[in-house]
Amino acid sequence: MTDSNPPLLVAFDLDDTLAPSKSRIDPRIGELLIALAERVEVAIISGGQLTQFTTQVVDRLPDASAAVRSRIHLLPTCGTQYYRLTEDGVVTVYKRSLTDDEKSRALAAVEGEARRLGLWESETWGDILEDRGSQITFSALGQQAPVAAKMAWDPTGEKKNALRAAVAALIPDLEVRSGGSTSVDITEQGIDKAYGMRQLAEQTGIALDDMLFVGDRLDPEGNDYPVLAMGVRCHAVEGWEDTAAHLEQLIPTLPVRV
Repeated sequence: MTDSNPPLLVAFDLDDTLAPSKSRIDPRIGELLIALAERVEVAIISGGQLTQFTTQVVDRLPDASAAVRSRIHLLPTCGTQYYRLTEDGVVTVYKRSLTDDEKSRALAAVEGEARRLGLWESETWGDILEDRGSQITFSALGQQAPVAAKMAWDPTGEKKNALRAAVAALIPDLEVRSGGSTSVDITEQGIDKAYGMRQLAEQTGIALDDMLFVGDRLDPEGNDYPVLAMGVRCHAVEGWEDTAAHLEQLIPTLPVRV
């Protein structure tokens, strides 16, 4: 895709791209997402689970026609689950799961290594470990930790990257990667946001060359980087305000679909 060839699909990371971590989208973002869906397909790909997508985004979208809402694609846990919006609500396209053995080994490995490295915190907001069906997630401060605490815990990413490497060495048959600001995600081998983008291409029939991805972690250590590495055109942001500003420039260049 070139600048003269506008995207047919725009995909977004969620936390720190559309909203602060685990927070609801600002009304400005909601309006922009609907305006975008009036023109192209819109997708959200994140390591989070469906309830996050629903609470943070879907429940905050302004009213729109069924046709417009049907152009919104939700890919939790990096695309191991895929949902669409319909008049009847959120419907499942597919949902894959780790085996019980994979889950138990992943949970044991990440807890054991977090404790060994001194990263198992005693004061947390919610569960540290979470079974998301197709993904095991470690959140150092718990799932409901305030944004300020999460940003302060590991500003350089050193703790998270050390844990990721230690866990990956113990379960080489599974994919272990850095997730959000305090999280490590474990899935089947080969599952990352590039996987989610390939699923989007398969489900929509839209070529990767006709897609645009917007994310805040496109650096080589970031969980958005696999999308950049696969050759999809990407736009880097540093927060939802950057995303809103980019969309306000992009949307007027795209024709409204009938």
